[in-house]
Amino acid sequence: MRTLARWLLGSTMVLAGLSHLFWAREQFQVAVPDWAEVGGLDKDAIVVASGAAEVALGAALVALPRERRRVGWALATFFVAVFPGNLDMYLNKRGALGMDTDTKLLVRLFFQPVLVAWALWATAPDES
Repeated sequence: MRTLARWLLGSTMVLAGLSHLFWAREQFQVAVPDWAEVGGLDKDAIVVASGAAEVALGAALVALPRERRRVGWALATFFVAVFPGNLDMYLNKRGALGMDTDTKLLVRLFFQPVLVAWALWATAPDES
């Protein structure tokens, strides 16, 4: 079951990352808070970097089963790192990517811990 969950999460992350890089790039820029533009990185660069990270982490979940614990922790950390952007979208009522109501933006905040738990559970060692 964990393997299936890991493959599903990995596939989802690759798809999400590709959407950051190609067809939904401008929409993802709405999710980047203004305060995140630091060190010369603009919103587009942040979206590209996060998309590349999602592709890499998703592929690693599937391609590097021996490293699944490390990849799981890295992905969980990634989910925590993007949470402030989700919170900023809710607080400033900036909808994008189908998140077009206050309710959807709020529910999304509660889904983030589910993603963290999924990443950690799917990459935990099998119980004997």
